[in-house]
Amino acid sequence: MRQKDSQIRFDLQIIASWIEPGSRVLGLGCGEGDLLHFLKNNKGVRCTGIELNEDKVARCIEKGLSVLQGDINEEVQDYPEDAFDYVILSQTLQQIYEPGRLVRAMLRIGRKGVVSFPSFSHWRVRLQLLTTGRAPVTRELPYDWHNTPNIRVIALKDFRRFSRETGFSILREVAINTDHHEKSGNIIRLFPNLRATYGIFLIGRGTRSVIAARQ
Repeated sequence: MRQKDSQIRFDLQIIASWIEPGSRVLGLGCGEGDLLHFLKNNKGVRCTGIELNEDKVARCIEKGLSVLQGDINEEVQDYPEDAFDYVILSQTLQQIYEPGRLVRAMLRIGRKGVVSFPSFSHWRVRLQLLTTGRAPVTRELPYDWHNTPNIRVIALKDFRRFSRETGFSILREVAINTDHHEKSGNIIRLFPNLRATYGIFLIGRGTRSVIAARQ
């Protein structure tokens, strides 16, 4: 039975639209497997996942997915080159200690990568910091400074510079405005660094970025 796009989060709908049918996909920090399950049922994708949380791994297995319980930073090192067509890191980059090392590993084992993250440069974050003088808490970044799993703050402009410094290309970029875990949202084209709550990037090997494809 095929799922409708609207049955998964808006950001995952965007990512799913970029994945070619029949591809080999690895999901890093795949959570309860909503995206992998959608891709498997709707695009015939051969998918694998890695997730640290045992309860979430159990939810994935219940959906018929092949998911390994472990640390994505370590487990990716065990795969051979070009084992996958796409390696997906969805809303997890801000929790990674060595993002450059992980992205390089993604592009070693996959032909392309997909990276998404909540944007710290959204206007509500800026306004809250300006008016309260405290670490912002939003729907997309819902934790206090002392209990957050997020160890980094990232803006869309930061990721573009990170791509140049780390040596990978941005093949496609979309900025979206959607609430946390919502199934609807909008693509932001005007002032995306200010107005987008999330950024989604399709990345590849080499350093030639196709930034014009922001849609």
